[in-house]
Amino acid sequence: MSLWENTVNQVIIAIFEGISAFIATNIDDLLILLIFFTQVKEEKIEKNHVISGAYLGLIILILLSLVGYFGGLIISSQWIGLLGILPIIIGVKQLFNPDNDETELQTVSSRYVQPKHDHPIINFLYQLLHPQTYKVALITFANGGDNIGVYVPLFAGSNLLSLLVIITVFLILKGLWCYLAYRLINNKKFAHLITNYCQQYVPYVLIALGLFIFWKNGTFTLINF
Repeated sequence: MSLWENTVNQVIIAIFEGISAFIATNIDDLLILLIFFTQVKEEKIEKNHVISGAYLGLIILILLSLVGYFGGLIISSQWIGLLGILPIIIGVKQLFNPDNDETELQTVSSRYVQPKHDHPIINFLYQLLHPQTYKVALITFANGGDNIGVYVPLFAGSNLLSLLVIITVFLILKGLWCYLAYRLINNKKFAHLITNYCQQYVPYVLIALGLFIFWKNGTFTLINF
């Protein structure tokens, strides 16, 4: 196999991994975004605050999960593959103990007046520092606690190219999630149907992802019968 073919295969596999991992760990996040964008419709929060906060929360989760990649530089991939047990455990837990708790959102009591400035970078910084942005980021991060258990072994078993592709896929899909949520707030019944229907399959996707991590890293060779 040529270098080019090998690179293409790595990219394709990384895209598949990124899409699978993101969807499996962010179905709940879609529902949270729907709730926040409903507040946008009621003029309690701005659209940019929701999008900025969603990305900020995701970036924090990615940064914390990168410990898995750096660990992969010094630990055998076969042993790293054992971390695939984490998404399997999470999937089994969700399968037998589904979480039915609803996310409750609290409105920031203090009013924050965002200064207006012609420079886009300064305006972006003001947007990023807005209390509403932090609120969205905090809930996104808190809701993504299990995400780290999936991302760490996924990153650990990836080389630099695959890692960059997976992170890029995450960022693109987060934008798609925001777009879908914003569009779906005008059809709440349809949104409710999507989130509940997809939620049923999340545990199975997580278990399959864990087994795939085992296979990809050659972890099954450590098991002697």
